[in-house]
Amino acid sequence: MLEAILATPVLFKVLGSLGLILVVNLLRMPFIASVLLGTLALAFWCGYGPIAVITIAGKQLFSLEAALLAAVMFLVVWLSSQMEAGGVMRDLVAVLRARLSRRGAIAMLPAVIGFLPMPGGALFSAPLVDRCDPDGSVAPLLKTQINYWFRHIWEYWWPLYPGILLAMKITKLEIWQFMLLGIPLTIASFSAGYFFLLRRLSPERADSGAEEPHASPLLIALPIVVVVAVYALVRAGYAGLAQVVSGLPPLHNFTPMIAGTLCAMLVQQRLRPLPAATWKKIVLSSKTLSLVIIVLLLHVYGGFINEKLPGGVPLMEVMRGDLARWGIPLLAVMMLIPFISGLTFGVAFGFVGASLPIVVSLLGPNPSVGALLATTVLAYGCGYLGMMLSPVHVCIIVTNEHFGTSLYRSLGGLVRPAAAVFCAVIVVHLAVRWIMGG
Repeated sequence: MLEAILATPVLFKVLGSLGLILVVNLLRMPFIASVLLGTLALAFWCGYGPIAVITIAGKQLFSLEAALLAAVMFLVVWLSSQMEAGGVMRDLVAVLRARLSRRGAIAMLPAVIGFLPMPGGALFSAPLVDRCDPDGSVAPLLKTQINYWFRHIWEYWWPLYPGILLAMKITKLEIWQFMLLGIPLTIASFSAGYFFLLRRLSPERADSGAEEPHASPLLIALPIVVVVAVYALVRAGYAGLAQVVSGLPPLHNFTPMIAGTLCAMLVQQRLRPLPAATWKKIVLSSKTLSLVIIVLLLHVYGGFINEKLPGGVPLMEVMRGDLARWGIPLLAVMMLIPFISGLTFGVAFGFVGASLPIVVSLLGPNPSVGALLATTVLAYGCGYLGMMLSPVHVCIIVTNEHFGTSLYRSLGGLVRPAAAVFCAVIVVHLAVRWIMGG
């Protein structure tokens, strides 16, 4: 019996662990319990013994990657709390509510924050979305879905995101080529979000009678601008330095975000100083600590996906072999592997690193530019949609934590807009093949 269970195809093991996370959360158990049980189920189902599970988990938790990830999460939440305590959130929402309808403001805020390539960035925009609904007339579930969806409309092409940079490195495409592929998907994502989510809000006009803050909008949003500017400067500066100084280690993906967030906190403290007592409450918040623990558990889950199975073969390689053995057409494999990778990793950098090398290798040596472009938009688009529907995506988990909503219901409401974007992915793929002959 045990041998039969362990012999289950890897694909079903992965999907089963994700399903367990959803079911446990549906039973209203804490997210920490959901992710922990899902991780343990995947580990033991894949045949790891207790010692191996502890070793792999320890390697993930006590790594530089985990330390930097925790640092980013702490800093992002602290900056958000600092801006809330200093009245920046209130003023930013007031500016938008005076100029945009509620629909416009509630979508614009997470979209603006979406330019920041930060883990769990939806947690940063969630309080802003909440402030756009002062009378509480919008259902928390709808606010969760809007915040999460519009936070991610740019990552199809915005070159500050590590997933985009890695995808360009693997496919050897230029920035302008990747942007041309991704911008139509951003337009489709925005349109799907409007049609399936924003239209459910009452079409209130802008509150033109509202008193705007005395500070300029740019000064109010300066911390956000600082994060983006410093992030871009650190990346560009290090890249330039690497051209001059040979042997430099690669810049870690989280380092520019840590630098940008720290600079933004310093700028914000200068503009609107907070007393020590307020900082003590911000830094010692137990809610922040629980969110960081959840994120680290998700990091451990991703670690098991990245590990070689007890037989010594990488999990994604076994999955590719299973799909080929089942006679699934090559084009479907190029869609399924990224989609499943997106579901399991819940982050673009993860699914890109795990699936795009496999997909590109399936094209054979020296593929034409047309074939590479058409395959890239198909694979990246499918992987991204898998990531958006993933129960281990940090942003959906922290947004559900903020609004107190169900992970299962939140993701269920995103299936239709995701299906609409999938149709756009197919259209762009076919258009590229038709134009370029790929």
